[in-house]
Amino acid sequence: MSRVVVFDYGSGNLRSAQRAMERTGADVTVTSDPHTALDADGLVVPGVGAFSACMASLRAAGGDRIIGRRVAGGRPVLGICVGMQVLFERGVEQADVHAEDRATEGCGEWPGTVERLRAPVIPHMGWNTVTPPEDSRLFAGVGPEERFYFVHSYAVRRWEFVSHSDRFRGPQVTWSEHGEPFVAAVENGPLSATQFHPEKSGDAGARVLANWVGSL
Repeated sequence: MSRVVVFDYGSGNLRSAQRAMERTGADVTVTSDPHTALDADGLVVPGVGAFSACMASLRAAGGDRIIGRRVAGGRPVLGICVGMQVLFERGVEQADVHAEDRATEGCGEWPGTVERLRAPVIPHMGWNTVTPPEDSRLFAGVGPEERFYFVHSYAVRRWEFVSHSDRFRGPQVTWSEHGEPFVAAVENGPLSATQFHPEKSGDAGARVLANWVGSL
């Protein structure tokens, strides 16, 4: 049985994530203890709300260092919603219509910027399809008409990672669209992430989580 930690740093739907992971058959612990988080077979990093607030809480709990150490050691990490966004270099948010954009440094595991979607309706809230690569492991067994549950106003609108080697497999990027294309998921060795909430996405989300746990 795979041991999974849902990292508690004060942000995210912890109990929903815990229950969803338990349904995959994993042994799940919700904790902020760094040693437990480092030793687990898989680490889930949820997140809701503003990028800057989530990043501040993650740093205060040492989560950015834990993620970095796990990825460096090839230990799987799964980011969810804002837990995905903070894995990028920076997030740019607007406090209000009269304020200048404010940039916050992220974990920097991937290059790129999380910014406000350009869409007629914000937030993007509800069910939407995604377009994964054909050989995606995370979306194995998920049909093209399956829908996932999104709640967000910000996303990565441009993928900026460039691989300079043919010897190593680059990240696999899954896209969705709300007003414009945006990154819906990433698979990159031990580091995976989804902009949608798999724990709230019914059978399709359960399949994604089961695929991730099955890879541990």
